[in-house]
Amino acid sequence: MAHDLSDYRKSYEKRELLEDNCPENPIELFRDWFFTADESELVDEANAMTIASIGLDGFPKSRVVLLKKYTWEGFIFYTNYNSEKGKAILNNNHVCLSFFWSSLEQQIIIKGKAEKLAENLSDGYFESRPDGSKLGAWASNQSEVVTSRNELDNNLASFERKFENQDIPRPKHWGGFLVKPVSIEFWQGRPNRMHDRIRYTLQKDFSWKLERLAP
Repeated sequence: MAHDLSDYRKSYEKRELLEDNCPENPIELFRDWFFTADESELVDEANAMTIASIGLDGFPKSRVVLLKKYTWEGFIFYTNYNSEKGKAILNNNHVCLSFFWSSLEQQIIIKGKAEKLAENLSDGYFESRPDGSKLGAWASNQSEVVTSRNELDNNLASFERKFENQDIPRPKHWGGFLVKPVSIEFWQGRPNRMHDRIRYTLQKDFSWKLERLAP
């Protein structure tokens, strides 16, 4: 079966990205773009991002996770450290994050190094989660093969009974990663495929070098 997509076309004409409008620190530009996406009625879950890692099998793998916080230091998300994703990152902490807001014709690509978030910070976020999400972190051995949906439901019911009428603690195998960026590229769609691409690269003195890339 073949499906030819060569005639698919879209003209990008909504915005431009010029060096004169770029701040010295890319986190400022990320903040501005994210705020616009988050406020837009056309963007659903502006904090949804793709994270790519190199698996233990040597293959790259991408999946969508939710950004939970960003600071001047980097980008924070949470996961099961024993999952396929968690093991991959702990084995090779070089990762790539990307955001694509198609309605704004914008993309951000972040290369960085991931490190485990401090336990007290993971505790604080875990405490803010609904009880159902907390129980799910206990009940799901993420990425492991299961026999059926019933196995998952039974696991959840077991932990519901275990933690009934008490605070649900954070599992030690669950927590946050902080991705410290080494480069951040901002992509703005433009007509005739002459897109704007501005890349910031972290220098040894922790300043950022700004360069325009050909589309």
